[in-house]
Amino acid sequence: MQRQRDRWRSIALSVLLHAALLAALVYGWMLYRRPPRPAPTLAIEAKVVDARSVPGALQPQPAPPAQSVPQESEGPPQPTPDELAQREQQRQQAQAAEEERRVAEQRAAEQKAAEEQAAREAEEQRQAAARAAAERKAREAEAQKRVEEERQRVADAQDLSEREADLKRSLAAEAQSHAARAGPAREAWLAQIAAKITHAWIRPPTARPGIECVLDVTQVPGGEVTQVSVGQCSGDQAVRESIELAVYHASPPPPPPDPADFDRHLRITFKPD
Repeated sequence: MQRQRDRWRSIALSVLLHAALLAALVYGWMLYRRPPRPAPTLAIEAKVVDARSVPGALQPQPAPPAQSVPQESEGPPQPTPDELAQREQQRQQAQAAEEERRVAEQRAAEQKAAEEQAAREAEEQRQAAARAAAERKAREAEAQKRVEEERQRVADAQDLSEREADLKRSLAAEAQSHAARAGPAREAWLAQIAAKITHAWIRPPTARPGIECVLDVTQVPGGEVTQVSVGQCSGDQAVRESIELAVYHASPPPPPPDPADFDRHLRITFKPD
């Protein structure tokens, strides 16, 4: 019961407090709206006199016309809701256009990057294909070269074999001819040549008794000596040179008894003693 009474007391106090606040607000508003009182004036006795009737007085100048003072503008008018809606729509359109431009630029950049990547890959593939073709051609050329070398080797071997066979046949024929010519008649012919060389030889002072030298003499048909070389010899250099000179002095050597026995290469044993 005591609590119910306290609650009503609180409600009453609250109503009184709000009423006092409302009365204070009304009183203040009435004071603000009340017109100001006029200021008290002093009573002065005076007589109005025209200045033009007073001699020597300055004539008043007419006052310049009052210029109208332009009233200050209170600022731009506030936009209407339609204008605000139109501005918002324009802002959204500009934002959408900017977004579309950014997306278009991004797509163009991505497309350009993709095209450049595709071009690089195509160039790499072209270079790889060119390298593969060059390597293939190099391998084919190397294989062809090996085939040609093998073919040339076989041909050279066959040619060498044929030349060896020809040489063997030539040596055999020469051996047969030499055997046929190595008879008493050939020995007598070589002895005549050695005797003619001995007759043309001028013995040097360094020549010792018992000289024996092997001479290789080359002659042409008709008996002209074209080359002389001294092989194994028991004399010194002076003796060898004197013997070579004697062979040239004895040219042409005596012809063989049978012209068929003529030999361009002669081996003669020179024994002057």
